[in-house]
Amino acid sequence: MSTGASWRCRLRSVTLAVLLGLPLAAPAAADPVPAPVPACTITDERLTELSGLVADGEHWYAANDGGTAATVYVLGKDCQVQDVITASTDPYDVEDLARAADGTFWLSDTGDNDSDRETVALVTLTPNGESTFFRLTYPDRKHDAEALVLDGAGVPYIITKSPLGTADVFRPAGPLASPGPTPLEQVATVRLNSTDTPGGPLPGLVGSVTVTGAATSADGTAIALRTYTDAYLFPVKNGDVVAALAEEPVRVPLPNEAQGEAIAFQPDGSLVTGSEAGTDGAGQPVNVVAGAARLVAPEPPAEEEKPRSGSTVSSASEAADDGLPAAPAAAVTIAAVGVVYLLFRLLRRRRSN
Repeated sequence: MSTGASWRCRLRSVTLAVLLGLPLAAPAAADPVPAPVPACTITDERLTELSGLVADGEHWYAANDGGTAATVYVLGKDCQVQDVITASTDPYDVEDLARAADGTFWLSDTGDNDSDRETVALVTLTPNGESTFFRLTYPDRKHDAEALVLDGAGVPYIITKSPLGTADVFRPAGPLASPGPTPLEQVATVRLNSTDTPGGPLPGLVGSVTVTGAATSADGTAIALRTYTDAYLFPVKNGDVVAALAEEPVRVPLPNEAQGEAIAFQPDGSLVTGSEAGTDGAGQPVNVVAGAARLVAPEPPAEEEKPRSGSTVSSASEAADDGLPAAPAAAVTIAAVGVVYLLFRLLRRRRSN
């Protein structure tokens, strides 16, 4: 393309932008996705099947896959077990962990690899070791599920595990009864696309779409679903979990974890992930994605511009009421038209020469 033709194309683009009132500058780029950083390594033999995590400002709280008692391990930020909270309730297959605003832990006893459970369950566990057992039934068929989140009101949501990339979301259809069962209702479906992020025990791209854990941020404005290879962050508005899971998520590639199932948000919005020990039985790191929640944080409301001292027009709307264009808009439009005119004159002059 000749120089003159290039100038004419640019001139037409600028002219069209001015006439349509379009911005002349490109929008700012989105925040980059932070890289996960290993914080420490879990070597305690009691946590070789790490499946659920929650976090507060001082500790990580961990749950093992399976088990014969409702148990939560209290970890320091050095990955060392400092305490164990347990109750005599015997779950079938614990797969995830959540924590309510009052400090009560919720263990998701929802694993069903062989599709042979007539009911699944949730177990609550208080910090002093008191537990309550809630049986649940699906409305359609048997499901294997490894992910649990709580909304701001403490309502639990169970997200199923599917190697086809379609996860169903269920919540209790009414108040939970103990021992129950309480019927569940399906409220959403989440579809994930395969990625080439390495990790997990499943072959090919299957592991990248299989949901293995979930978490809610401390302020309730973000939900994270994880697969064996990636985390997906969803913005939550007005506490609406169902609407949030219908939004387009932000994907955060995770490190090559042997069997990554655990995920949590720290109070500062950092994302914490962990893995089962895998086939070699070696200790696995806890990985942290600093400030991940900001990737889907709601934008702060725009501050109302105050009139300058001595101004006779206090707002754009008042200027319009007076039959005048708003001062900033008029200035930008006049300047842009001036630029277009000068470019036009310059181009005409070059062509005449």
